[in-house]
Amino acid sequence: MIMKYSDLKEKQRRLRDGYPEPLALRVHRSLSWLGRAELEIEDDDVRFILYWISFNAAYASDVGSDITGERTAFRSFFESLIRLDATSRVHNAVWQRFSQEIRIFLDNPYVFAPFWAHHNGEPGHADWETRLMAAKKAASISIMQKDTVKILTILFDRLYVLRNQIVHGGATWNSVVNRDQLRDGAAILATLLPIFIDLMLDHPEIDWGQPFYPVVGA
Repeated sequence: MIMKYSDLKEKQRRLRDGYPEPLALRVHRSLSWLGRAELEIEDDDVRFILYWISFNAAYASDVGSDITGERTAFRSFFESLIRLDATSRVHNAVWQRFSQEIRIFLDNPYVFAPFWAHHNGEPGHADWETRLMAAKKAASISIMQKDTVKILTILFDRLYVLRNQIVHGGATWNSVVNRDQLRDGAAILATLLPIFIDLMLDHPEIDWGQPFYPVVGA
């Protein structure tokens, strides 16, 4: 069963007095956006963005990074989560969703960075289809081998492409051409984010990093 905002918020209220300030702030912010995202049932563009902000609040320590820096940050965050995930909740969620939104999402060339690099005329990306097939194979192997960190890294690479497309004005609001990836991307985040936040709530002893924008002033 997927945990909802109300469950996580009640848990956070019970435990937050014992949390270090950086974790308390991260969870508070992440939950605020998660709660709003759950209320958005009509607009896939907005729903995806809200879930992404919730994810960003949970993991990010810096701003302005390129994809290489983001990938490193993703992987570090995922490694911490999987190390703490004694009952394989994240892997089980990915496995259950792999035959649904995740496999479809990974098959979609419109969230694959080399596809866009090729169509934007960048040299060295004419083989994007071969790369896509190799990435899909790597994702399938990672699932079978329970390499959850790798599958999450591959998956969030694609989600990051979708995030950039929307936030940087590379898509039209409510466009018919990007409905599938937005719907599936939001569903993936809605499944995984509550587990991520719950694992953070369970482990205040871990240094989750200082939020880049601390609370300053009134």
